[in-house]
Amino acid sequence: MILNTSEVEISSFLLIGIPGFEHMHIWISIPICLMYLTAILGNCTILCVIRTEPSLHEPMYYFLSMLAFSDLGLSFSSIPTMLRIFLFNAMGISTDACIAQEFFIHGFTDMESSVLLIMSFDRFVAIRHPLRYSAILTSSRVVQIGLAFSVKSILLVLPLPFTLKRLRYCNKRLLSHSYCLHQDVMKLACSDNRVNFYYGLFVALCMMSDSVFIAVSYVFILKTVLGIASHGERLKALNTCVSHICAVLIFYVPIITLATMHRFAKHKSPLAMILIADAFLLVPPLMNPIVYCVKTRQIRVKVLEKLGLHSK
Repeated sequence: MILNTSEVEISSFLLIGIPGFEHMHIWISIPICLMYLTAILGNCTILCVIRTEPSLHEPMYYFLSMLAFSDLGLSFSSIPTMLRIFLFNAMGISTDACIAQEFFIHGFTDMESSVLLIMSFDRFVAIRHPLRYSAILTSSRVVQIGLAFSVKSILLVLPLPFTLKRLRYCNKRLLSHSYCLHQDVMKLACSDNRVNFYYGLFVALCMMSDSVFIAVSYVFILKTVLGIASHGERLKALNTCVSHICAVLIFYVPIITLATMHRFAKHKSPLAMILIADAFLLVPPLMNPIVYCVKTRQIRVKVLEKLGLHSK
């Protein structure tokens, strides 16, 4: 029997760096490495400060810990692969490793989206019911909410690696990014990938629904704030939301742009997609600790105290 070479299954994929800038990869790796290390340091500092400071054992800071944890997971599951490409030009990745990576990337992405949704609810309760805030969001309830949304994120993305594993991949090996994404891998399949497309779309819609609920939360927050008589109290209430709004924009702008370009753009720029995809993984873990340290006085003071730069 003659084997049709066009149907020979492949056992690995090829990731890419930045096309046209291969000669600069080693230099590009320097800022990426610095951003990676800063993100790890920043998020670990947030976790350490919140864990060791009893004054920060409140719902808002527990949710911030969840955000820092999901940022760390997102960084650890993706950026080492990116650095391997830019530092050593190691572009190959086995199909199993690629499928595992996309599971963790999508899982932590959905987890971060869920945490941002929870944090918007937290801000609404704090502004709407300031006197009952601690009674509504007790420590046990915060733990239950965190576990429920974590399980939801795992169960939502769990079918993705199994649906990818059942596909056959022939000849086409080159992926569009420096790491593995579900929608990118499934396009290389030479077998029917309709299940992957529709379930991937369902996962994306679930994640986008988080952004819709966040927007609805802020409509209610704004309505509540406008009902406050004092102008100063209005500004104070809104100021407590600034950090969260920044985190939402930092996270959702790249991911919505990337998802839209992947699914609907007919004449998309490969370079633009790569830069947006890299920003999606590099910027939120880097910027979230900075935003919360700058805009949240309690976090900033405790971090400076730990560094010995602030007098108690």
